[in-house]
Amino acid sequence: MILRALDGGTRSVCVREVQRSLIQSAKRLLEDKLIGMGLDVGAGFRVLKDHIETPGDGIILFQGMAEHNAESIKSLENFDIAWVEEAQTLSAHSLKLLRPTIRSDGSELWFSFNPRRKNDPVDQLLRQGEIPTNSVVVKANWEDNPWFPSVLEQERLDCLHMEPDQYEHIWNGDYVGILKGAYFARQMTIAAKENRIGNVSRDPLLPVKAFIDIGGTGAKSDAFSMWIAQFVGREIRVLDYYEAQGQELSDHIGWLRHNNYDDAQIFLPHDGATKDKVYRVSYESAFSEAGYYVKVIPNQGTGAASKRIAEARRLFSMMWFDGKRCTGGLDALRWYHEKQDEIRGIGLGPDHDWSSHAADAFGLMCVAYEPPRPQGARPPGYKRAMGNRYGRAGNRK
Repeated sequence: MILRALDGGTRSVCVREVQRSLIQSAKRLLEDKLIGMGLDVGAGFRVLKDHIETPGDGIILFQGMAEHNAESIKSLENFDIAWVEEAQTLSAHSLKLLRPTIRSDGSELWFSFNPRRKNDPVDQLLRQGEIPTNSVVVKANWEDNPWFPSVLEQERLDCLHMEPDQYEHIWNGDYVGILKGAYFARQMTIAAKENRIGNVSRDPLLPVKAFIDIGGTGAKSDAFSMWIAQFVGREIRVLDYYEAQGQELSDHIGWLRHNNYDDAQIFLPHDGATKDKVYRVSYESAFSEAGYYVKVIPNQGTGAASKRIAEARRLFSMMWFDGKRCTGGLDALRWYHEKQDEIRGIGLGPDHDWSSHAADAFGLMCVAYEPPRPQGARPPGYKRAMGNRYGRAGNRK
């Protein structure tokens, strides 16, 4: 950006999704580069409080996209360069505002980012399918740096040894496999090492169970999430995962039937028995009317989320996952994490985001799990009929 500014009259903006202060911007980085290159007022550069003046009446601004709307973004029209830092955090809304605004002849959009998730808007724009005309995508990694310092090499090796589940994302530009601090980070890492994520076959002689976290039918409603599993001996075989947002119950049932889960036993959270105030039906009654066996799991009470997490961690070593059919659900389990108060350094419980619905349905499965009973053992609640072997009580003959 500084080299381009030397041409004179270049108008540039450094963009982040959120920029509450200039400390969060690239301004200090550019200032250091100017000092290192010996470029000062004599060369036409002048560093001011909130921007940098460049040769030929050029300028470099620093802005957060989250602060803009359709009207305010017009202030960036006729800029030559927009450099989006940490572009993996850029929202789809911000991307839609920025692209048509910085689009005069000869203008350029630069995106620098470390891939995070497949559904990040910038990743979908530049790394998936057909990319925009005249785009250039460059993957640059630590091994491509001829000046890679020895101190960073040691950092890399330490990460490989101490945080292997984070290494590919931090150092090789892979998507986030397991979010640091995720509730199931250790369990997911062990499951992968033990090859318990792969191809899982359905046992045709055992029942299939569907564990559900219910959603709504509005466009902004919570997601409807469902895990399909079988309990085979002490093993939990996780066969499939389904998620939808804003769809009718008939769509969920249609997915079950399309995937040959017609005989699935449906397990619902406690609010699955709650009736709609208008139509007087519940998820429980609707699934029952569709011909499914339905069981509602009672509310676990105070600390229910923590209980589900603890139960899932306890049972994780007994689980086998179909890696292909459960991709979306496994991504959610890798991400599901505790919300942190960064100032006080304390946990505030599960962060309610895109991953929590899959995690809640997964936790429901773990709460509902019942280990196989030894042969001849009495089922829970069993009471032997108290008859009299000899006739009426007290009349032994």
